[in-house]
Amino acid sequence: MHNLNIISRKAERKYCRIFGKVRYLNNEVDARILNLSTTGAAVEIRTPLYAASGSRVQILAEDLGTLHGIIRWSHNGRLGIQFDPNSNARAQVASYFRFFHKDVKPVLTR
Repeated sequence: MHNLNIISRKAERKYCRIFGKVRYLNNEVDARILNLSTTGAAVEIRTPLYAASGSRVQILAEDLGTLHGIIRWSHNGRLGIQFDPNSNARAQVASYFRFFHKDVKPVLTR
């Protein structure tokens, strides 16, 4: 089989429903984290955030604290955010799963 240059996820993602905000420069929008791993998250935003792929953002959520990362994709009001590898994201996400997480099933919207 040929390598099609497909990059697979390095960490398992778990579905969740965490409400918070995404901050880009001086803009903040309400958000909901749809799935989460120690390396990144998929986030649904309620209003447009005018940031391109590669933009540095922060996710702010009560159960997680502040997570720093980079937008990897954006589509239909959703963002894929890869956490900074040198941040505390891995420990913060592990702590969330240990103390706060309850399993949820994905919900189709729209």
